[in-house]
Amino acid sequence: MQQQRLQSWRFYSVVIAMLLLAAVLLWRMASLQVLPDADRGFEFLQGQGEARTVRTEPISAYRGVITDRNGEPLAVSTPVESIWANPKVLLQHPKDWSRLAQALSWDKAMLESRLVKFSAKEFMYLERHLPPHEAATILDLGIDGVYAQREYRRYYPAGEVTAHLVGMTDIDDRGQEGMELAYDAWLTGESGAKQVMKDLRGRTIKELGLIKSARSGQAMALSIDLRLQYVAYRELKQAVANFGAKAGSVVVLNAKTGEVLAMANQPSYNPNDRSNIAPASLRNRAITDVFEPGSTIKPLAVLAALETEQFKPYTVIDTTPGYVQVGRKTLLDPVNYGELDITRIIAKSSQVGMTKMALQLEPDVVRDMYYRLGLGQGTGTGFPGEAVGVLPEYDRWRPIQQATYAFGYGLNLTVVQLAQAYAVIANEGVKRPVSLLRTDKSPPGQKVVEAHYARDVMKMLRKVVSDDGTGSRAFIDSYSVAGKTGTAHKADAGGYADHLYIGSFVGVAPADDPEIIVAVMIDEPRDTKYHGGQVAAPTFAKITEDALRLLQEPPHSKPVRLSVSPKSVDQLAAHGVAL
Repeated sequence: MQQQRLQSWRFYSVVIAMLLLAAVLLWRMASLQVLPDADRGFEFLQGQGEARTVRTEPISAYRGVITDRNGEPLAVSTPVESIWANPKVLLQHPKDWSRLAQALSWDKAMLESRLVKFSAKEFMYLERHLPPHEAATILDLGIDGVYAQREYRRYYPAGEVTAHLVGMTDIDDRGQEGMELAYDAWLTGESGAKQVMKDLRGRTIKELGLIKSARSGQAMALSIDLRLQYVAYRELKQAVANFGAKAGSVVVLNAKTGEVLAMANQPSYNPNDRSNIAPASLRNRAITDVFEPGSTIKPLAVLAALETEQFKPYTVIDTTPGYVQVGRKTLLDPVNYGELDITRIIAKSSQVGMTKMALQLEPDVVRDMYYRLGLGQGTGTGFPGEAVGVLPEYDRWRPIQQATYAFGYGLNLTVVQLAQAYAVIANEGVKRPVSLLRTDKSPPGQKVVEAHYARDVMKMLRKVVSDDGTGSRAFIDSYSVAGKTGTAHKADAGGYADHLYIGSFVGVAPADDPEIIVAVMIDEPRDTKYHGGQVAAPTFAKITEDALRLLQEPPHSKPVRLSVSPKSVDQLAAHGVAL
């Protein structure tokens, strides 16, 4: 009986012990999974679990598209994959280094060196901006500590044709050149973020939720017409090659709105392949480089002279005997032209005639006109690195300074500034800012010159492209044109170099109802032909004719060539005239 009671006690003791153990286990489970305030309770464990599996991933923002005025893409962003590694994890698996190095086309020693260098970090890039299929090949190796990140890479469909204007971005998709840099804040989007669950290999197995939506960058339409851009680039490249020139620039301006319809430079570069880019080829020379304009400035000086009422288009100046002494300088014409009216002084590009006219004006008259036409100041493009040129002003003007100002020395400007100045003449005295962005309507202009003076100069510029003028090679059978040639010596360390020139031509078409301004500059042509009438005028004619056809400008029914005398541009050039 006593033994039976003892066995019963043992039984109940075991049962009670088991119940107590179960209660303790239940309490512990409750403290771990239910009670929030328990030490190392469920909140702690949940946090530890999430810390090992839940990650916040960035959502890359799509950079805004850049198009031409008709919607043709000039810069777009394409998705790419960047391969990165956690060095702390990868260092624990040296057996995988050979496979990874081979997949990356790296030397194994190089990979090991980088891992050691970043051993204290948890992030390092292995490769940036790989096509998705190449990134997948690396990820399929299943190497611990190697992951992929979605990014975007900028692609430029027109390549080198629009490189100087559009510009480019760096590897992190930030603007570095051109409009990409000027409007970086507008084009750049705002990155987002999301929570994801990952496995031990870092692969995403579940998206938990969106933290912040990515905001794409805003699109931007440039003023250029890609069709005209191709024409300008093609003809400029051909001219630079034909004449062995160092460089060149072309600007095509909408005469009525001030929009840049084309802007090309040589040499250029391919923003899609930057392995061999020369620093000198990055410059948008049409906006950033200045030069002395030579005879292309003469019509602007004549405009100033007409405004004083001291001169009329028919005012005659005697250029006999073909040279004029100004201080210690002798300024020459190629031949003795004798008596010339102002119109023929422009057509012949007479340096003697321009000098005698300039010396009869008040010293500041010509400079004031240049400034009103936009020289010595910004054109309104907002382009990074835009040059404003140099337009000196003197307290006391020496006669030689007055003379050189009138025929294009002693000051400098950009090709864009020169085109803008001629646009004022084409617009009958109205000046508008130059725009690199498409405008929906013509911006209000500023009246800087009376219309009848501008019309008088336009008539003179039409004579330049006659048989008797220095710009006869700018003549186009299908359209009426007007313009001016320019040839200027380039300065070097010791003064002006006899063998270095800049040839240029600026023209308006159609002359009867101007639609476009085309400015061409050829820097250091090495051919025996280097005058503006020989190297720049033919390029102007090709670009202008094709541009007007693309713009669906109706051609003239018959030729409009003006002819005064049989002397050709080559004969004038042979005599050394500044064409």
